Amino acid sequence: MGKIITIANQKGGVGKTTTAMNVAASLAVLEHKTLLIDADPQANSTSGFGFDPNNIKKSIYECMIKESAAKDAIIHTETPNLDMIPAHLDLVGAEIELINYPNRENILKKILKPIIDKYEFIFIDCSPSLGLITVNALTASNSVIIPIQCEYFALEGLGKLLNTIKIIQSRLNPDLEIEGLLLTMYDMRLRLSNQVLEEVNKHFDGLVFSTVIHRNTRLGEAPSFGKPAIMYEASSKGAVNYLNLANEILQKNLTLKMNN
Repeated sequence: MGKIITIANQKGGVGKTTTAMNVAASLAVLEHKTLLIDADPQANSTSGFGFDPNNIKKSIYECMIKESAAKDAIIHTETPNLDMIPAHLDLVGAEIELINYPNRENILKKILKPIIDKYEFIFIDCSPSLGLITVNALTASNSVIIPIQCEYFALEGLGKLLNTIKIIQSRLNPDLEIEGLLLTMYDMRLRLSNQVLEEVNKHFDGLVFSTVIHRNTRLGEAPSFGKPAIMYEASSKGAVNYLNLANEILQKNLTLKMNN
């Protein structure tokens, strides 16, 4: 059975989509069958892999609102071992449409059930909000990765997100765990970046990934070519960072399996 990992933070601009695209691609390159779900109405993961959201016929929206089967919405990316369920701009209205649905927090979990055994890892890229789609993602997931930008307001809103995770653990998904806090956009030359790194490790010791994502122009450039960094320039610092993160996730999950 595949492990479902949501990438969430209601704060925008922290590297959620960059992380979703690149960690999924890195695991795929390491020959682990991986699925990326774009659950963000901005559809940046979709366009980042070279697909035009306006031309998507079946997306996560059709799965959640029109009861299309997940297998019918899956598209293959150019990265070997990496598939995707794309987003369409219609997803922006899904929050309102889902309001009156019975058991609305579990819709995504139900959608993924028939395909979960086809993949080793399933990543869900969320929008910068704690709305119903993000709640669906967290309810369907085994764990959550929280990207944190190495800037002044890094910890702003983190308490609210952790509180939301606690509520979901107590009411909807008792098995949900924090996979790790991921520090992004790190610049070792800046005192502020080092202060944030120190502060996060001090307050959340044991929850923070050892891998830190450095600020890197190739990470920003790659999506404009419809590729993750590892397929755009594998030797770039950003690509290497995410490959290290993928290996850290693999090692962590292997250790957990051995201990269980």
